[in-house]
Amino acid sequence: MRADARPSFAALLHHVRRKRAHPALLVYYRWAALMVVLNVAVAVSGWSSGWLLRADAATLGRLSLIAQLNLVLGTLVRQQHVVNLLSAVATRAPVTWPLSVRWALGKVHHLGGVHIGAAIGGSVWYLFFAVGVARAGIRDEGTVTGANVLLSLVIGVLLVSLCALAMPPVRRRAHDVFEVSHRIGGWSLLVAVWINAVVFVAHQRPDEPVIRVLLTSPTTLLVLLSTALAVEPWLRLRRVAVTVERPSDHAAVVRLAHGSPPPIGSTRAISRSAVLGWHSFANVPAAPGEDGYRMLVSRAGDWTSELIDEPPTHVWVRGTPVVGVANARKLFRRVVFVATGSGIGPLLGHVLADQGNGHLIWVTRNPVRTYGADLVNEILGARPDADVWDTSQRGKPDLFELALQAVRDTGAEAVICVANQQVTWQVVQGLEARGIPAFGAIWDS
Repeated sequence: MRADARPSFAALLHHVRRKRAHPALLVYYRWAALMVVLNVAVAVSGWSSGWLLRADAATLGRLSLIAQLNLVLGTLVRQQHVVNLLSAVATRAPVTWPLSVRWALGKVHHLGGVHIGAAIGGSVWYLFFAVGVARAGIRDEGTVTGANVLLSLVIGVLLVSLCALAMPPVRRRAHDVFEVSHRIGGWSLLVAVWINAVVFVAHQRPDEPVIRVLLTSPTTLLVLLSTALAVEPWLRLRRVAVTVERPSDHAAVVRLAHGSPPPIGSTRAISRSAVLGWHSFANVPAAPGEDGYRMLVSRAGDWTSELIDEPPTHVWVRGTPVVGVANARKLFRRVVFVATGSGIGPLLGHVLADQGNGHLIWVTRNPVRTYGADLVNEILGARPDADVWDTSQRGKPDLFELALQAVRDTGAEAVICVANQQVTWQVVQGLEARGIPAFGAIWDS
């Protein structure tokens, strides 16, 4: 083969980057795949050593423990304080570190893939446990009780149902169903697991006090940890007063004044009913001279439409604010922020902060009419060089090309994009295929 006919190294590198940037190969899915592979390895080890298919008490205890380890890990990486801690550690890296290292650290929010992989692994292991309990119950050797058999089957059905309703296609088409199922199903699952664990371990050690059995059983201790992780945010549930300004029938600015202002770049869930209907919005610092903080809400469904059309005087908040993907900016000397429409919300805190390492591209229709002159002027006051692209006058741009040109013009090291799923993937995938770090939402909740 002639030398000029061989693919160049640059072309090969571009091909590899383009493949790695494909949505199916997101770091998020790689973490999920890693968890699945680790669980498969444990299963293969159990199969080869012969214990996996037994139905004795020792095997059932081992299956229950492995299942609960997975479920605890899946809950842990979603816990608000853990998410904030991981993000804080990842974004402390100095900008002098190699770009490839900072690029990888900026993907810290993809650790949510561990949640998916661990949830799948835990569900499968619990199904193994349920089958083992059923077999032991049929044999009637005294290993388990009838309550264990019934509860294990109920838990198995709940886990399969929750996993099915959490599948991305189902979640996108019926997000409210997903939320209700995870809220009610999750708490029901936790109660059922508690009862089953107590009944099972108490039956295995009938001559010991129940409290001692529970406190010395690894499985019940893991269930206790899962419970603490799930309950903690609800211990700080409170109803707070809000004022709502409607610059247009498409958007509302919700002002909250309670406690300490949340960190820049964080999000917080609010609800009108406390139990269901929780929706997360970015926390934006208050305007100069005002207290508290703000949330920018755009009409995008029944819940947001009701909030805009019938503004509440109070909302419920719980837990602690959680840092968002845009915090990856701390890892780079200069970044380009790309937002469409209300996607400006998660970026506003960073844009308005007194830190000149970001260039803003905001593509939206009639920004002044939609979001109000005060907000637009506030943005331009903080970022005079911002490119506010009014689509009603300039048409819809190619956001990927716009972002790429901005990187070249400003010398930015990375791009952070907040838009709809299609546009975000187009921008992130396109830039990363060219060796430019890019970050955006991954729609995993």
